[in-house]
Amino acid sequence: MDVIIGFGIIMAFFAAGECLSVLMGHFIPGSVVGMLLLFVALLTGFIKPRRIEKVAHFLTGNMTIFFIPAVMGIMDLWGFIKMSWLGWLGVIVLSTICVMATTGYTVEGVRFLQRQKERKGEGK
Repeated sequence: MDVIIGFGIIMAFFAAGECLSVLMGHFIPGSVVGMLLLFVALLTGFIKPRRIEKVAHFLTGNMTIFFIPAVMGIMDLWGFIKMSWLGWLGVIVLSTICVMATTGYTVEGVRFLQRQKERKGEGK
């Protein structure tokens, strides 16, 4: 029963995000709006994490399922992609480098902040 309730909660936030996205003219994707709403609900205590924990672990543990539509789209457009593969390869390499650099700088920033916090704690 917990799984059904948890899935219902997640789907309700997804639906609310989709509705708000339509009202905003699709400025932000509905799934992102729904995720932000769920995040705020968890932060404020409106939704208890234990209510969605089992479903969240299942969904994140089986994320490959969510890539099936993207793979099918690539297969459907393979003729187009094949004609300009060099450009696609460049975009993939460049975006991968950007993600890696951003992640690295973020981790270094967090480490810097942790060191600063430790230094302030030692000075007391």
